[in-house]
Amino acid sequence: MTLFDLKDGECATVQAFTGEMELQSRLVEMGILPGIKIRRIKTAPMNGPIELKVRGYHVSLRQDDACNILIQQ
Repeated sequence: MTLFDLKDGECATVQAFTGEMELQSRLVEMGILPGIKIRRIKTAPMNGPIELKVRGYHVSLRQDDACNILIQQ
């Protein structure tokens, strides 16, 4: 299951990343690491970014990037 599959308001734990090393580095810089709990807050209209709550702060992530984050509920 990926972060993209999570519904608004649900929580999960990050398990791993897929995709390019550049994306993985950016996610780590944002505080999105394996083992971290993450909550999907909402999705912007018209296939816009996903708002997430990670470590007590809010970040936005493209939907394509969310497909590269493997999670476990």
